[in-house]
Amino acid sequence: MARIKPQALLQQSKKKKGPSRIGVTTIVLYSLVIAGMVLLLLATYRFWSNRSRSRTENQLSGFEVDTAFSDAKKSDVPKYAIFDTSKGLITVQLYKEGSPEVVNEFITLCQKGKFKGMPFHRVIKHFVIQGGNSDKPGSTEDWTLRGKHESQLDTSMKHEAFMLGTSKAKHEKEKFEIFITTAPIPNLNDKLIVFGRVIKGEDVVQEIEEVDTDEHYRPKSPIEIVNVTLKQKV
Repeated sequence: MARIKPQALLQQSKKKKGPSRIGVTTIVLYSLVIAGMVLLLLATYRFWSNRSRSRTENQLSGFEVDTAFSDAKKSDVPKYAIFDTSKGLITVQLYKEGSPEVVNEFITLCQKGKFKGMPFHRVIKHFVIQGGNSDKPGSTEDWTLRGKHESQLDTSMKHEAFMLGTSKAKHEKEKFEIFITTAPIPNLNDKLIVFGRVIKGEDVVQEIEEVDTDEHYRPKSPIEIVNVTLKQKV
């Protein structure tokens, strides 16, 4: 058996312990894998980022649509009412913001034609003209007479003439009372809910005010509301 020389054994031992070299192919393969992972992460980030942005834009778009719809709905509410009376036309601007419930009730009744043929059954000069379906003297006449007396004594202009209102007393919708003031009335808010103001046809109101009445302030000749027309603009 041949003996191996010590120098040959030493050289073989060094060859076994030495590190193995990494090939160029392996390096390229690892680089491609890392690059693919980076691209995948970027694509994932872009996807979720775009999705989040799209959701935000959709929410804003929906908010804008809701706002536009709300604005359109508000703009559909009539702002004026034109009373066609047997003496002429009276144009009233409605105070939707100040008395929303009363204005809504008034508009609903107009659309149902509840004011067609309604008489002005009480006319008190330098105070109010009143339209309604009730022709019985009572509490309404009592407070109008007290108010008339007070208005002669009180010189402060708490309320102007030509205001449109209805009684604060509980009433059925079919018996909605219409009041148009013909002079400043002190403490008007104690009895009336003001929901509009005459902006055209003051002369017609004054003509109605001048008609002859009996001792209960009922016109001797019938005066009525022929119709009420709702308008957006006048």
